[in-house]
Amino acid sequence: MSNVSYYTAEGLKKLKEELNYLRDVERPKASQAIAEARDKGDLSENAEYDAAKEAQGLLEMKISKMEATLANARLIDESQLDTSKVLVLSTVKLKNQTNGMEMKYKLVAESEADLKSGKISVNSPIGKGLLGKSVGDTAEISVPNGTMKFDILEITRE
Repeated sequence: MSNVSYYTAEGLKKLKEELNYLRDVERPKASQAIAEARDKGDLSENAEYDAAKEAQGLLEMKISKMEATLANARLIDESQLDTSKVLVLSTVKLKNQTNGMEMKYKLVAESEADLKSGKISVNSPIGKGLLGKSVGDTAEISVPNGTMKFDILEITRE
């Protein structure tokens, strides 16, 4: 079963850079740590060797998972996206009906989400509640302490 993930050009580049760093920098470090521990003598009682081997196994698992993610990654062609409704890569201006606060979020793939920079995942409760909405619609979003209502003020591609 493949889990296709959609990325912006920036997000895909970041994923590739991280994978290359793990392969080119961290993998040789792990091998070096094992070699150094092996040189310290009897492997049957060498906790440092066991720890280095375990760390290498975890690193290889992380690399393998990232390679699978990259193999199933798809670049989103932003020019082909519909701007009349909220989709992935939409920047949405919202107004909270309860307190009148206005906010702006960009909906991105889960791996690119960063609330500090205004990027929320399409898989988050707010992201899911906004998908498919148009300007003028009201999005009712269930949150742990009830339901929030947001008016959709503007949808753009930035």
